[in-house]
Amino acid sequence: MTILIDQPHFGVEVQEKKVPIDEKELSLDGGFLVPQTNSFGHTFRDYDAEGERQEGVENFYRINHINQTYDFVKKMREEYGKLNRVEMSIWECCELLNDVVDESDPDLDEPQIEHLLQTAEAIRKDYPDEDWLHLTGLIHDLGKVLNLPSFGGLPQWAVVGDTFPVGCAFDESIVHHKYFKENPDYSNPAFNTEYGVYSEGCGLDNVMMSWGHDDYMYLVKNLQAFIKSYFSILLNLD
Repeated sequence: MTILIDQPHFGVEVQEKKVPIDEKELSLDGGFLVPQTNSFGHTFRDYDAEGERQEGVENFYRINHINQTYDFVKKMREEYGKLNRVEMSIWECCELLNDVVDESDPDLDEPQIEHLLQTAEAIRKDYPDEDWLHLTGLIHDLGKVLNLPSFGGLPQWAVVGDTFPVGCAFDESIVHHKYFKENPDYSNPAFNTEYGVYSEGCGLDNVMMSWGHDDYMYLVKNLQAFIKSYFSILLNLD
């Protein structure tokens, strides 16, 4: 199935920004000139590199890790699983991200609409015949609208950042793991063992992840898939 998205019409003309490129900082990767450092001069996803965003990003994860509990995630899934907030087109949702800058990202301090458009265009260049993948790149961060008033105005610690399982011990590989010590679940015997509330081999469908934009979009797409399947069955009934 091909999904068509109308070409947007911008109300203002955007001035092109020319950024000097150091060819020594780039390497060729499948047709792309890929930068070896981010816009702040650090390697990508280096959460310990000193720089203008390091303190803010670390403070974000401190608050995130303290507050992302099993009970909080369960409450958010029940509330936002109703999917009764707003109905809009994909592009209308994209435009809302003009007002969202991800506080958890050490590599980017631009509005998220720029990130999703760059992602979709990069995928289209590498995989021109995979239109489903272009769309995936475009919508992968749309859930960050949870930060906006029309979607509940959740704080960024409940919207962005890396995700991790809740309801079991927090793995030490998680970014800024040390701040989990202030999370109530960290010392709760029901949640701080290897499997916690789960059983071995229970499957990811039964595991709750930290709440945010990824889980919200998972709920949205699950409902859409269910509706599509339901009507497909109805149309094929004799």
